[in-house]
Amino acid sequence: MRHCLIALSLLASGAPIAADTPLEVPPPPAIPSGTADEAVIEPEVTIVEKADATVTEYRLAGRLYLIKVKPKVGPEYFLSDEDGTGQLVRRDGQPTLRPPKWTIKRF
Repeated sequence: MRHCLIALSLLASGAPIAADTPLEVPPPPAIPSGTADEAVIEPEVTIVEKADATVTEYRLAGRLYLIKVKPKVGPEYFLSDEDGTGQLVRRDGQPTLRPPKWTIKRF
């Protein structure tokens, strides 16, 4: 009986499920003022269909800043250049929670 009440309370609460909410494309990075590329405001979008995924590349002033990967199976995710160094970081909509890895006792 207790398990039924817990299940019903979770369903009634309308708790969001991460797989059901689509990820939003973040805005393009700011272009430093005084450059020749100020006229380019809209990002260039390239869509590549592969056998196992759809890859969407976003470029601004010729620089790749975001890749959206939508696999045929599984949730979509982003690879983004957050600090302009060219290192792409994966973002998949899940919270970046790292559980502690403390050693309590060794046997």
